Amino acid sequence: MTWQATVLTLFPGMFPGPLGTALAGRAMERGLWSLEARDIRDASTDRNRRVDDTPFGGGAGMVLRPDVVDAACAAAIPEGDARPLVFLTPRGAPLRQSLVRDLASGPGAVLLCGRYEGVDQRVVEARGMIEVSIGDYVLSGGELAAMVLLDACVRLLPGVMGAAESAEEESFSENLLEYPHYTRPAEWQGLRVPDVLLSGHHAEVARWRRAQSEAVTHERRPDLLTSKQRRDPAPRAPLHPAASPA
Repeated sequence: MTWQATVLTLFPGMFPGPLGTALAGRAMERGLWSLEARDIRDASTDRNRRVDDTPFGGGAGMVLRPDVVDAACAAAIPEGDARPLVFLTPRGAPLRQSLVRDLASGPGAVLLCGRYEGVDQRVVEARGMIEVSIGDYVLSGGELAAMVLLDACVRLLPGVMGAAESAEEESFSENLLEYPHYTRPAEWQGLRVPDVLLSGHHAEVARWRRAQSEAVTHERRPDLLTSKQRRDPAPRAPLHPAASPA
């Protein structure tokens, strides 16, 4: 069954954008997923197609109206549609790989792209939206964040990636950052690939990669680790020892 994505946005012309190329684009061409971008302005009853108004309590900027957003959601989500409604907003919970996996394993997702100062909170709560942020920074709108979320989901769909192991070993698959990668040449500018990766000993390679993942996660993202992993970080050997003199 095709994984279906619907994006509610004031700028439908931004889609598919990069999602129409490379891995996601090829998957779309093969019918593994579909993307519909709907203009929120189509739900406005104002003759000028206004969708926003000034915030109660004062302050700068404009807020997307609840009646317009609700009408846009109603038009995009037919009765019985089980897809979750995700609101991309800087005040949302951080996007995690666990949510990406959950969304990718379902029938699809409906994404609401915020603009201006945000969306009236009443419709966010009434519609049971999942509020998600892609990072601790502010963009001009939710469209780029929606693309990030969709790309993360699409690559996990069955048949999209060439090897299932690729997704299983990536960063965050076990709350760990991924181990470093190497390819030919085995020696470059006096730096060698770690000997264990050239040994052909699969068990040793697996142990080395696990240790590297735990060590780099402890160094860069300790918040991902369990309390035991934080107490007992794995030792990390030098990544690229210098080549021996000729």
